[in-house]
Parts: sequence; structure tokens; C-alpha cells
Amino acid sequence: MKKIVVGIGGSSGSIYAKVLFDRLKTLDDQVAKVGVVMSKNAELNWELEIEDSNPKDYPFDFYDKMDFMAPFASGSAKYDTMIVCPCSMGLLSRIATGMSNDLITRAADVILKERRKLIVVPRETPYSLIHINNMKTVTEAGGIICPASPSFYSKPKDFEALVGTVVDRILDLSGLNIDGYRWGE
Repeated sequence: MKKIVVGIGGSSGSIYAKVLFDRLKTLDDQVAKVGVVMSKNAELNWELEIEDSNPKDYPFDFYDKMDFMAPFASGSAKYDTMIVCPCSMGLLSRIATGMSNDLITRAADVILKERRKLIVVPRETPYSLIHINNMKTVTEAGGIICPASPSFYSKPKDFEALVGTVVDRILDLSGLNIDGYRWGE
């Protein structure tokens, strides 16, 4: 049973977080706990981009972005994985430089120092050299960069299915067993 932190950054792409939440909710046989922290811009974007949905309606533990008493602010809580989805380039920069100035960046710092799994899902495009270097730094520190680049092999039938191609990849990278599209099967 995994304990997972989900950090939601302020870039556009709240649909990725929503589909991730929908999928995590169905994996309660593999996931013991989900802790969530959203930036202020993430909360605003969720309201703007996803109608008739409140992230706090999900059965997860939500924490204020400045709540350094959250369990995953310490390595002793033994959270296995952190997913930052979507991740703005500003948030990526703060993670890459170890700037633990809020709960998302502190949790990412903890995950990296404990040599656990950090999956960062940048949604912005195009990338500048600064963005690429920050991705390189996070990768060298042990993180995984998984851009929000959907695939089309499975011939997704709607918008959420298209987003699901990225979310399924994130869940695979997290080590969770999911029933998703597999190339060649």
C-alpha cells in the first residue's frame, strides 16, 4: 500500500489533476493515503478550467500550501511517491534549486533527499534553456520528468481519455498496477 503526495502547481492543465484524482480514487486497494497540496494559482485554475467540480470533494487529505506540519513535510512519514501535476516552470525551478518555501517544494525536497520517487509533470510549452536545465537538475537529483504530452496509439474517444494517456503513464511510473493501454497488446 503506497502513500502518495500530489502537488498541484499553478499552470493551466487542471484536467490532468482531476483525471489523476479520478484514477487514484479507484486504486484504494493499492493506495493507503493520498495527501494533496495545491498552490493558490492551482485553486484558481481548477475553478476556471473545470466546471462543476471541487477538488476537496475527493476522499483525500488536503493541506494548506504553508502547512509545514503536514506529515509529508518530513521523511519520517515515509510517503513513497510525490506527483507534481501539473507543474509550472516556476514551481519546477523552485524544486530544482531546493527552495523549500512552501509545502509543495518542501515535500519534493523531502522525497528527493529520502531517495523516493518524484514525478514532475510540466505542462507549459515551449521550453526555454532554463526550463530544460531545471528538468536536467531534477532528473540528476533522482526525479522523473513526465511531460503532459498525450499519446494517440489507443485512439482516445474524448478529452478525458486523451488526458488519461498521460495520467496512466504517471501511475505506471508510480509503480501502481493499472489497466491501461499497452503498446502491442
